[in-house]
Amino acid sequence: MASVAPEVDALLLAFTAALRAAGVPVTPDRGQQFLQATALIGADRRDAVYWSGRATLCAGPDDIERFDQVFASWFGGERSSGTTARSKPRTVRQPELASDPNGAGEESDTDGFGLRAVASDAELLRHRDVADLGPAERRRLDQLLDRLTVRVPQRTSSRLRAARRGDVDGRRTLRDQLRRAGEPALLCHRRRSSRPRRVVLLMDVSGSMEPYADHLLRLAHRVVRSAPTTTEVLTMGTRLTRITPALRLTDAHTALAAAGRTVPDWSGGTRLGEVLKAFLDRHGQRGMARGAVVVVCSDGWERGDTDLLAEQALRLRRLAHRLVWVNPHRGKAGYLPVQRGIVAVTPAIDALLAGHSLATFEQLLAVIADA
Repeated sequence: MASVAPEVDALLLAFTAALRAAGVPVTPDRGQQFLQATALIGADRRDAVYWSGRATLCAGPDDIERFDQVFASWFGGERSSGTTARSKPRTVRQPELASDPNGAGEESDTDGFGLRAVASDAELLRHRDVADLGPAERRRLDQLLDRLTVRVPQRTSSRLRAARRGDVDGRRTLRDQLRRAGEPALLCHRRRSSRPRRVVLLMDVSGSMEPYADHLLRLAHRVVRSAPTTTEVLTMGTRLTRITPALRLTDAHTALAAAGRTVPDWSGGTRLGEVLKAFLDRHGQRGMARGAVVVVCSDGWERGDTDLLAEQALRLRRLAHRLVWVNPHRGKAGYLPVQRGIVAVTPAIDALLAGHSLATFEQLLAVIADA
């Protein structure tokens, strides 16, 4: 079967996402049919892309006008001849990122196909593997990371507070009636308040995690800035290092530089079992991990004893409220959890997530917030 360049595939899939956002019911099957039809007819002609999309992505006549509007906005120019819409299409603006500091424009020619489109750079970057990004794309991704919204997980407190609904507060109700000389009044209610739940991030900084460590630490800095008193960050390599004070600095570049000076075993080996045991003995058992959302960011390459790693993971799971494992290779095609470390910790973890792109970082933040 004919195929087009991966950059063109990504662009066309982003177009289907824009259609879905505009109200056209584009299913994954229709998106794949669109890619196949475009590959057969050719992506170098605008009219070929138009008729391929209209034949595969529109479920009925009611979708044609919205398809024309999004197509005209996405690929520019006027509507193709033959469309049945009667009115001039509205401009559907896609979210845009600030211009490339190196001068790269929004319109691009992809591998000689001649397909010129106004695409959302932010949307394309969301699903790119951070290990494959160039310097300019990494700077743009850093800007997007700084804009991420972090919701702090909550836990129910043992303290009670006044509320409009809940259990009847007998003391407050009685005092209110005494102030009214015993006259009956409205009942006062109370319920348990909520408090921020602690989040502990254990970041693997070994050599195998080097392509992802910088962006994962930048994500950790974003979480620390949102909840500086209830977030702890420690690095794991050949030893355990607490870098929370460094990440509390406001500027991300300054914070990461300070963290880099603090970590003595950057890009070295990793002994996950021994480091987890050290964390539990020094910090976790004393309260840092108790009732917390613990996130371990590691690819699972263990140089030490996997039996020790499995034992310490189960020990950590008994202390923590949730134990989440983030493996950047989890999101790659054909990945299987066969690494010795991943196999050892699988019985103990609540979720195994990918951590290789902006979209997976957003998913991780949602899992932490909903814990």
